[in-house]
Amino acid sequence: MSHIGQRFWAGLVASTHRWGSFERVYDLPERVLPRAVLARPTPDPVDARRELLTRSAEALGVPTANELRDYFRLSPADARLPIEQLVEAGVLVPVPVRGWQQQAYLHKDARPGRGHGGAALLSLFDPLVWHRLRTERLFGFRYRLEIYTHADQREHGCHVLPFLLDGALVARVDLKADRRAGALIVLRALFEPEAPADTMERLIGELRLMASWLGLSDVGVVLAAGLPSG
Repeated sequence: MSHIGQRFWAGLVASTHRWGSFERVYDLPERVLPRAVLARPTPDPVDARRELLTRSAEALGVPTANELRDYFRLSPADARLPIEQLVEAGVLVPVPVRGWQQQAYLHKDARPGRGHGGAALLSLFDPLVWHRLRTERLFGFRYRLEIYTHADQREHGCHVLPFLLDGALVARVDLKADRRAGALIVLRALFEPEAPADTMERLIGELRLMASWLGLSDVGVVLAAGLPSG
């Protein structure tokens, strides 16, 4: 880790934004964070980790210990004691999940699952697909970041966005913004076997929405594979 990276994770500098190259821009914490935040006392490390893990449980629904800690990038050693304490306090409830070998947990205030409608193209770093093994276990959807994979070795493409439709991951698209042509180009679209018949229509709607907030006036498709029947 670089020197500036160490200072960032130690809270000695804060990030204000990122450049187009995805590099962070840093400044002093007192010029970035609200005064009320800076004035708060520094919590005990175990207390802080316990709070982070509680928030992880609230966000993830039914996670394993590995998924709980990964949400805020805690190490196994740092997460072990706080998880035990949260279980003892009744904040985390150990639960069995059919087909899972790992122990799962449920936040004490979790509500029963509900059906989810709607459509969305997910960022490469969306929490839903950030933990790849969890995504694969929950959705049967294998997703890997291939930006740093050599072009001829990529399975799906360079900048592939998963498509979430009515609570299921049903497709993925490799996109490119062609500024000269004023178009969002779909280099490749791949559909899952269980994708519903209206997947293409609803995907195009989301692509047009994305093109609009990117300042592009058109959507072009180069290749679509595994189109849903119907």
